[in-house]
Amino acid sequence: MSAAAVEHPCEDEPTLLDEAEKLTEMLPGYRVEILGGAITVTPSADGAHAVSLTDIAYAFAPVHGGQTYVAQSMGVWLPDGPFNYAIPDLSVVDADFREHRIEKNNYDPAIFRLALEVTSSNHATDLKTKVVAYAIAKIPVYVIVDRRDHRIHVLTDPYANEYRSHRVHAPGEQITLPDSVGAEVVLDVAAILETARP
Repeated sequence: MSAAAVEHPCEDEPTLLDEAEKLTEMLPGYRVEILGGAITVTPSADGAHAVSLTDIAYAFAPVHGGQTYVAQSMGVWLPDGPFNYAIPDLSVVDADFREHRIEKNNYDPAIFRLALEVTSSNHATDLKTKVVAYAIAKIPVYVIVDRRDHRIHVLTDPYANEYRSHRVHAPGEQITLPDSVGAEVVLDVAAILETARP
């Protein structure tokens, strides 16, 4: 009987997280995330994307301060892999977020009450990959401003790797987000989509 060689990974071998950090340093302004065990790189946002985020942040003013904060580009550590993390465009997080930092400026998903993405060149990532990731992380509300198809998706009630409720809103509608975000937040679909228009 012969014995096969057993290979052990080198302790000096870089991890996926190390590689993501290198890319972040090499590509300033790009968003580097690890989703489903793969590094995802998204170019910096265009002006309409950036301005729409500011307008959306104003709509979230009732939940900023006190028990929750509104944050842009705050990393969430994802439980579906050893190094997975995402950086939502905008989040609503518990006020004690500082006590829940996990690694590399990423925070425990338990403090996230909402994640929001405004689509750009990463359309499929926001509408598919992140739906699964945020549901597994049990983020209660996921909002997607879909600039390509001119609508807003509101996903709630995460279960396993999906959201049980998925509502699509068109211009002319007003969206009242669930109370779980911390206070009443109403989004004007037409106004958000007009500002976000590329």
